[in-house]
Amino acid sequence: MKPKILVVDDEPDALEVLGFKLKESGYAPIFAKDGGRAIAVARDERPALIVLDLMLPEIDGLEVCKILRRDPVTAATPIIMLTARAAEMDRVLGLELGADDYVTKPFSPRELVLRIKKLLARAKAAEEPLAQLRFAELEIDVPQHRVTVAGTAVELTATEFKLLELLARRRGRVQTRERLLQDVWGYENPIDSRTVDTHMRRLREKIGDAARFLETIRGVGYRFTAEVS
Repeated sequence: MKPKILVVDDEPDALEVLGFKLKESGYAPIFAKDGGRAIAVARDERPALIVLDLMLPEIDGLEVCKILRRDPVTAATPIIMLTARAAEMDRVLGLELGADDYVTKPFSPRELVLRIKKLLARAKAAEEPLAQLRFAELEIDVPQHRVTVAGTAVELTATEFKLLELLARRRGRVQTRERLLQDVWGYENPIDSRTVDTHMRRLREKIGDAARFLETIRGVGYRFTAEVS
């Protein structure tokens, strides 16, 4: 069964061009022309990924992203923001609300499809129940809750281990501080995001050189950048 890709845009030309390219690449495109319809289709069709335009009638793309991330049905669905705006603030806000990637118009349909493929591959890899995760000198043994760097064991607290494992499994995808507070600490209504920063600082200190895999996304959160060895 072909993976469904939901394309949300109010420009018919954009829908037609991208729809054609997606079909050509082996995907099943589905469409929505406004924010309200996008939310309904995402919940009903459960697409593998959503390409979401920022400027939409009814409900704009940022609000749609926020709503989808709060819904358990769509919370983990990868989202690529698509917009004519190139301002840094828009990119930061989109990532902060839960978008996984950001593409500005005009864009190359071929490049966008490549980004879709890469994001879906990362999402699939993150879902695989691997017992061990290896990234160069960093090894995470999930069943034993054990981390080694260049063969040397690193003593982590349960929370630090969970934070590292979650980021590693979602490698390549930006995780906001709010999302981490929910998924690692279980806070339903995150208040103080400094908790994440404090644990991240300690985690980086403990894993030494492997801390280079933990990238800070300014004003947003963190991302694990290494690929599985």
